[in-house]
Amino acid sequence: MTGQSKPERLHSLDILRGFDMFWIIGGGFLIRTLAKATDWGWMEAVAKQMHHVSWEGFHFYDLIFPLFIFIMGVAIPYSLIPKLESGGNKGKLYRKVIRRFIILVVFGVFYNQTWLPDWSNPRIASVLGQIGFAYLFASIIFINVQTMRGVILWMSGILVAYGLMQNFIPVPGYGAGVLTQEGSLNAFLDQHITPGMLLGKTYEPEGVFNNISAISIALMGVLAGLILRGKRIRKQYGKFIILVSLGAGFVTVALLMKGVYPVIKNAWTSTFDMLTGGISLMLLGLFYLVVDIWKYRKWGFYFKVIGVNSITVYMAVAFIDFRNISNNLFQGFAMHMGDWGDVLVAVGALAIIWAGLYLLYKNRIFLRI
Repeated sequence: MTGQSKPERLHSLDILRGFDMFWIIGGGFLIRTLAKATDWGWMEAVAKQMHHVSWEGFHFYDLIFPLFIFIMGVAIPYSLIPKLESGGNKGKLYRKVIRRFIILVVFGVFYNQTWLPDWSNPRIASVLGQIGFAYLFASIIFINVQTMRGVILWMSGILVAYGLMQNFIPVPGYGAGVLTQEGSLNAFLDQHITPGMLLGKTYEPEGVFNNISAISIALMGVLAGLILRGKRIRKQYGKFIILVSLGAGFVTVALLMKGVYPVIKNAWTSTFDMLTGGISLMLLGLFYLVVDIWKYRKWGFYFKVIGVNSITVYMAVAFIDFRNISNNLFQGFAMHMGDWGDVLVAVGALAIIWAGLYLLYKNRIFLRI
């Protein structure tokens, strides 16, 4: 176990979580409208990063989902260590994490139906379901190992085993190591074991096999949480250096390997895990440096309000068309502003969302799962 006293709240984690969610709830759309309105080359290059790559490769937007899983992993030691240190019953902890997993899966199914309303054949796989799956197994692993060494062994084992399976298990009709949308092991397993609709594709972006890979990113988060919460490294700058160095190491390995083992988000290749997990570690290190070491926190309040109610806002933007509300409120101005009118609507939508979240924050109303 890594420390006995309750540590100070990790403010950087709330702000980083809000920063991550910002791009989902409208930040990406804002950048795209700014690129169109300004017609600046550098802004267009930034806007290109606000789209997922179709298959192989990496854009900033491909980081958002694994970063959230990583952040969720960081919180696991902070949540479970106090209960384990106080002699908490493992069975009770198992029931708690299983209940959270089930709730996330159910929320994910309802989220899917906002844009795929077919209850006769619902899409079971979802972003929230994959987050829940990674959380469930990362938590169970941590409850049983409780050490950095154990977490590293499990994380490394999953990365290596997953990579070996993707590259060496033959797929009927394609053979082994064919990492395409049709020939990958992920696609084959999705077509045979992933429940629900495949969206007309040969693979499921949040399929069962992908979920296994996502556990490794959650465990990278657990490792980061143990580093930050632990007492062996007493100096905060030491923790910052370790996080950034570890992240840089993962990124380097991923970039060196991508020529023979591509970075593919929709197949959650181990190189994708290492690249996004490495960037997540470095981002956490940077936020930790600024927010928790240097104590510069006022700039992050906007993101913190989003981050403490992340699931709430994720579900809200699925069921409420904030962009349309903003358009109705500001169209009298927007219609005279050309492309800048879209920027106004984008800013208005973000402002409306944040105002609602601030009311929840002010009244200490948080969705706890």
